[in-house]
Amino acid sequence: MSDPGAVRTVLADLRAEGDELDLIVGGLSDERWALATPAAGWTVAHQIAHLAWTDRAALLAVTDPGAFAAEVEKALAAPERFVGDGAEEGAALPPAELLARWRDGRELLREALLAVPPGDRFPWYGPPMSAPAMATARLMETWAHGQDVADALGVVRTPTARLRHVAWIGHRARDYAHLVRGEQPPAEPVRVELVAPSGATWTFGPEEAGQRVTGTALDFCLLVTQRVHRDDTALRAEGDGAEHWLRIAQAFAGPAGAGRAPKGGAR
Repeated sequence: MSDPGAVRTVLADLRAEGDELDLIVGGLSDERWALATPAAGWTVAHQIAHLAWTDRAALLAVTDPGAFAAEVEKALAAPERFVGDGAEEGAALPPAELLARWRDGRELLREALLAVPPGDRFPWYGPPMSAPAMATARLMETWAHGQDVADALGVVRTPTARLRHVAWIGHRARDYAHLVRGEQPPAEPVRVELVAPSGATWTFGPEEAGQRVTGTALDFCLLVTQRVHRDDTALRAEGDGAEHWLRIAQAFAGPAGAGRAPKGGAR
């Protein structure tokens, strides 16, 4: 994603993803902001607060790396709490204030990412990020937390071509998923072949790879964002390495997630 125009393309999709979620939460009553989501202990307000908090962290990383380094030190001092603490702080705000904070923050981040010179990288909680990669990561998180919100509210979302960004970062984060668990990443690559919402095929990784994953883009994206248990997908793995990866996959930076409990298996 080194094309100078890549960031504009991803940011356009990020804006669309944010706008779609905004339509879901923008008119909610205060009571519905307090509904529990599938993430244990998190309400709808916690989900939006987390997005707003992470957007602010990303903005700091882009505009003031030194100040962001201080935030990383706080995260390292309390790795199991810092994400939840940020969500708790935002969720305590009146819903209208939280919504305004999220809207303002995502627009400020969009403008900051547009201004990053092509090829430049800035720090993050995981590996350093380029502007297109950060925009992709924010889209992935917006979609994933939006899924929790939709599930809490009983909203069925229509999968879109924007899932390609989520699938891309999910595949790219394969080594990270191993490293964050103290495992040596496999040397053998993995091929991922997904059926897109349009019916087209999206592919990632070398065609000749012996380790393979096939299935729908929606299943893969739900899995790598840990919104579904491996056993509740119809994804197919060829090779022990591919299967193990699907058991630990995570597209997000930070500590290894606990994932979701199985509901009853699609396999």
